[in-house]
Amino acid sequence: MEDLGIPELTSDQIEELCTIAEEAARKHIHSKLKKKSIETLTVCAEVEGTKPVNLNVDVDIELSPSMESFNVQKLTNEAVGEAFKAAEKYLRSLTCHTQK
Repeated sequence: MEDLGIPELTSDQIEELCTIAEEAARKHIHSKLKKKSIETLTVCAEVEGTKPVNLNVDVDIELSPSMESFNVQKLTNEAVGEAFKAAEKYLRSLTCHTQK
């Protein structure tokens, strides 16, 4: 992620960042697919470092056989993008709070 001028993150903030990213990815996937179409969904967000912060988001989706023509790679990329947007929004909110 780009340098947003955020302070060094606490362990609670790192946990919150990961949760926000994972939830955003899941929300995006569930907005595009019915739950019964999803065989397996694994979303994992990990943070390396506290300053700078490196966020890694992995999304693994296995769909039911009836969805074989669905573009899973595109959906995965979109979900990761949404996770990064949500993470950046959270990090920017931390910047605003520290500058007050």
